[in-house]
Amino acid sequence: MKTDFLVIGSGAAGLTFALKAAAHGHVTIVTKGEMNECNTNYAQGGICSVTYEPDTFEKHIHDTLVCGAGKCDPAAVELVVRRAPEMIRDLIGWGTRFDRTPDGRFELNREGGHSEHRILHHEDLTGAEIERALVEAVRAHPDITVLEHHFAVDLLTQHHLGEFVTRHTRGLACFGAYVLDLRTNAVETMLARCTVVATGGCGNIYSSTTNPVVATGDGIAMCHRAKAITENMEFIQFHPTALYHPGEKPNFLITEAMRGFGAILRLQNGEEFMDRYHPMKSLAPRDVTARAIHTEMTRRGEDFVYLDVTHKDPDAVRSHFPNICEKCLSIGIDITREWIPVTPAAHYCCGGVKVSTDGETSIRRLYALGETSCTGLHGANRLASNSLIEALVYADQAARHASGQIGRTEFQEGIPDWDFEGTRHAEEMLMIIQSKREMQQIMSNYVGIVRSNLSLKRAMRRLSILFEETEELYNKTKPNRDLCELRNMIAVAYLVIKQGRELKESVGCHYNTDYPKEG
Repeated sequence: MKTDFLVIGSGAAGLTFALKAAAHGHVTIVTKGEMNECNTNYAQGGICSVTYEPDTFEKHIHDTLVCGAGKCDPAAVELVVRRAPEMIRDLIGWGTRFDRTPDGRFELNREGGHSEHRILHHEDLTGAEIERALVEAVRAHPDITVLEHHFAVDLLTQHHLGEFVTRHTRGLACFGAYVLDLRTNAVETMLARCTVVATGGCGNIYSSTTNPVVATGDGIAMCHRAKAITENMEFIQFHPTALYHPGEKPNFLITEAMRGFGAILRLQNGEEFMDRYHPMKSLAPRDVTARAIHTEMTRRGEDFVYLDVTHKDPDAVRSHFPNICEKCLSIGIDITREWIPVTPAAHYCCGGVKVSTDGETSIRRLYALGETSCTGLHGANRLASNSLIEALVYADQAARHASGQIGRTEFQEGIPDWDFEGTRHAEEMLMIIQSKREMQQIMSNYVGIVRSNLSLKRAMRRLSILFEETEELYNKTKPNRDLCELRNMIAVAYLVIKQGRELKESVGCHYNTDYPKEG
């Protein structure tokens, strides 16, 4: 199969790129589940953009840089903040409905780390509303083909022409991908003039995550195997307030907008505690808040703290957070009268595949977008609600750049079909499930909110055994989704540990007890 633009992933980044690029060629989107199975669909809080005075671009830039703890790329921050209003207009043009006040202005929320109200939202289901609008626009476009239940196994490069490649190989390029049809188990060679990887995050490398089950780091792992450069993988952001409801996956997210609305974090004895950790108290940046909750839970031997919104007007709470109210009521908690039990959970990967301001990776003809990428916007810690707008801005940047290249890019012939020789169907599902559980325990126990040199060393040693066992199984087994996802998660976990061991300081989401912060 041949296509001008191959987009792997169907979240906000991939769909936005597809809509922009379709004016310049045919787009094929492959996604391993349904189109709306993605992190975008789970984003409750909102999307940020400077909209009204007294907010300014300079304030948004400053907040982002402060939250990123000195690790942001200033050019990326400037680009995203200044292009945000334009992308909001695009979303509205595609049919996204944001909440408005009676006089027609956007109703803006404020979240942790923001100095002004600048979060546009649709109730507490903003991501789902954005995804709905994008999916409808994509399905209606005559030049976009969507292949659901298709899993991209590996990217095609000169390696598949028999060349030995490294990240330093001159002219290293991507020619498409091997794609597994999950309905037939056939692997198709999909050739593309331009390939975009936008598969979302990797939260499922941890036992507890707010991410959907599809977030297994596939894109980061594929790009890593293809020899693309990755960076900042150690900065895994834990959301401070996931609903504490043992046994439920993914962990239900209690949006940060609730703390912006005035909710207060309390210990199980009712005591407020965030004033001991940050002057913004319950509105402190996520890394500070998650670490504070972790510290208090560890000190007391408790599994959760409370989020208290009972002092706010009940009708206003129900109006602003209908989805959260409904979810909590389903497990017997009326949040207008009772405190919500919350605990931190893996939420967002601030690093990823390194890209330029055009979204291009270190491999020609290969772009990475959204949570798969590392643009430099987030630095060591993502500012709340910056991720959706980053996905849109960089999707637009990439579509402009790729469209300019497409006319002088040919399909690469000579790529061999997938070799099934010597493989058999997996009969070792139990092994795959057990290995996945072991990997998640390793990451949760040793590479969590708080780490140490010893814990990272131990994690790497244990993960290396799982890597060898999984590669051995992969090499003698016909590809299937569970095994491919396990392989990808182990690759991403390796990058988190490796880059965490290389960083000899505590900053942002990476807190190492061997390098405690001063002061």
